[in-house]
Amino acid sequence: MKKAILSFAALTLSLSLAACGSNDAEKASSEKETQQDVKDAEQKTDQKELVDVTLDRAVDGDTIKVSYNGNVDTVRYLLIDTPETKKPNSCVQPYGEDASKRNKELVNSGKLQLEFDKGDRRDKYGRLLAYVYVDGKSVEETLLQEGLARVAYVYEPNTRYIEQYRKDEQEAKTEKLSIWSKNGYVTDRGFNGCAKEKTTAVKKATTSKPATSQPTTPKVSNDSSATSENEASSSALTRETETFKNCTELRKKYPNGVPSSHPAYQSKMDRDHDNYACER
Repeated sequence: MKKAILSFAALTLSLSLAACGSNDAEKASSEKETQQDVKDAEQKTDQKELVDVTLDRAVDGDTIKVSYNGNVDTVRYLLIDTPETKKPNSCVQPYGEDASKRNKELVNSGKLQLEFDKGDRRDKYGRLLAYVYVDGKSVEETLLQEGLARVAYVYEPNTRYIEQYRKDEQEAKTEKLSIWSKNGYVTDRGFNGCAKEKTTAVKKATTSKPATSQPTTPKVSNDSSATSENEASSSALTRETETFKNCTELRKKYPNGVPSSHPAYQSKMDRDHDNYACER
C-alpha cells in the first residue's frame, strides 16, 4: 500500500513538472513573438513612405511645383527656410539666388519623391507640406548642410527629422558656410537685409589653403552724365508695364501665365501666392 501511494505521488509530481515546463515554453514563445511584433512595427515606422511625383518647376529655394494625383501642386519644404527671391513686396536677399539655383539643380537631377509627416499635409495657402527627396537623398538636408537654409517653421507633429536637421544646420554654421558667413544675417524670424550685389555660395573648406585675395577699393564715378543716363534708363524700365483686366485676357498673349519679374505680373492675379500669375 505504501509503495502504491509513493508511486502515485511520483506520477502526480511528474505530471505537474511536465505541465509547468509546457507553460514556461508557451510563455517564452509568446514573449518572443511579442518582441518580434514590436521590432517589426519599429522597422515599419523607420521605413520612409515615399510618394512619386513629377517636377513641374522649381519656384525658389524651398518651394517647387509638382504633378501630384493628377494636379499641379505647390510644395513647401518642411522644417527649413531659405532667403527670399520672389516674395511680393520684398527684396532679393543675400544667398537667395544661390539657394534657388541649388534647389533647381537638385530637383532636376533624378527621381523626385515626397514624404509626408504625421500632421497636416497642407498649409493655410493650400500648399503641400512635405520632405523632398531626389534618388532617395533629402533635398532639405543638402540645403542645410551647404549653408543655404536655416531650420524654421517647427510645428508639431510635423517634426520627424528636426534633430537631424539641427545637426546639419550646426555643422554649416560652425564652418560659416553661405548664410552663416555674414554675422547677424540669420535670425529667428528670417534673414536681415537685401542683396546689394551678387553673392556667391561659400563652399566647405578643402585641405589646400585658398589664395588670399587683396582688398580692392571700389571705383566711384563722378560722371554726372552717366548718372543721368542710368536714371533715365531706370525710369524707362519702370514705365514698361503691361496691364490686363484678368487672367483670361492675359493668357491670350501669355498662355502659360507670367512670373513676378514680368511686366504683366499683378499680385491680384497670383492667387496661390507663388510669384507666378495666371499659370494653368
